[in-house]
Amino acid sequence: MRAEPGQTFVSETIKPVVITTDTGMMASGGPGLPRAFIWRGKILGIATLLGSWHETGPCRNGSNESYVRKHWFEVETTSGQGAKIYFDRQPRDRKLTRRWWLFSIES
Repeated sequence: MRAEPGQTFVSETIKPVVITTDTGMMASGGPGLPRAFIWRGKILGIATLLGSWHETGPCRNGSNESYVRKHWFEVETTSGQGAKIYFDRQPRDRKLTRRWWLFSIES
């Protein structure tokens, strides 16, 4: 995945403001998209969900099954910037606090 033209590649963790989480999305097995995150010490508000998709990968234990690895969200922030964020279902370092990432944001 690449940052779109006009967007800056960031690749930094963001911390969800848990109380703002959309629990309706969780009922269908996906992560609940919070309406706000903390990034670089500031609130990054989510105004609009523009699109979502997921990335799959093969089972790491040898079966033929595929599993969802990342849930991607294209959003517009409350400041009017477009951004791409994702939820990592299996973070490499296994720290559950490093599951949400800001991939890119409009410059």
